[in-house]
Amino acid sequence: MSTTFPWQAYVHARGAGPAHRFRWTYHFSWGLDDIARVFAAMWERIAPRATVGCLWNDDLQGRLLRHERYGFEAALLGRGHTLADLGAYHEPATDLRAQAARLREHGADLVTSASTATDLALFHRQVREAGPRPRLITCSRWLTYPHTHTTPAPDVHAELGDARVATLVYWSPVHPYRSSLDGGTCAELARAYEEDTGAAWLQPLGLAHALLETAYHALATAADPADRASVADAVARTRLDTIAGPLDWTAGPTPNIALLPLVGGQWHPEPAGPRLAVVDNTGRPEVPLTGDLIPAR
Repeated sequence: MSTTFPWQAYVHARGAGPAHRFRWTYHFSWGLDDIARVFAAMWERIAPRATVGCLWNDDLQGRLLRHERYGFEAALLGRGHTLADLGAYHEPATDLRAQAARLREHGADLVTSASTATDLALFHRQVREAGPRPRLITCSRWLTYPHTHTTPAPDVHAELGDARVATLVYWSPVHPYRSSLDGGTCAELARAYEEDTGAAWLQPLGLAHALLETAYHALATAADPADRASVADAVARTRLDTIAGPLDWTAGPTPNIALLPLVGGQWHPEPAGPRLAVVDNTGRPEVPLTGDLIPAR
């Protein structure tokens, strides 16, 4: 059982198509299409029918984001956005001035990416040095974590704090879900983690708990919990309300996959460090907003 990365990468990185069924392995997460829709909802609050510069790498994730069937453009068809590919780059990046120049050529002041914090800070600095900075950057993957956690570099922290990066939110203390094991709330789990570790909560906390909930449920409902085929079949039949939200392996979008809901967030700089605020709950109104979406200028 795995989680925390888009299901398309789980399927296609293993050389399979969407209809393929893996016998022993299962995954719960969101899709690239879900990320695209969450990001588009935030773009549209800044600039409806926007031209968006796409800063995507040359690896698997970048190729999937560009995919004609599974990528961002297919997911956003009919919403009126123009996606401008700024050119693939290799991680770690050493110079993104060519991508910054293409952003200007396309007249885009919104950016979407799936880069590391270090690479995004480099891009933001080089765009800013050449002219006005983007009004909004949406970034998945690394920027679901505080940038202060993903690199020790203070220049990166300063650059991204200034950029007010928006990202996806898949779990937080304000989510309204409860554990299927003991009925505990998201807020209670986050507080217990912080009290036990002295560290701030992170989004994967809720998903790690949901992994345990799913494992318990599969063993408890399997015809023979000592038989791996029986346990696998139990997972495939699982429909369970967890602390990460409702999980349903019977609904797809492909065999072996259960989807997780997403909302939009933004990193707000504060004296104690960056705070992830829920700023857009389009499609998931049960998740309360905890801040406003603020353009960079």
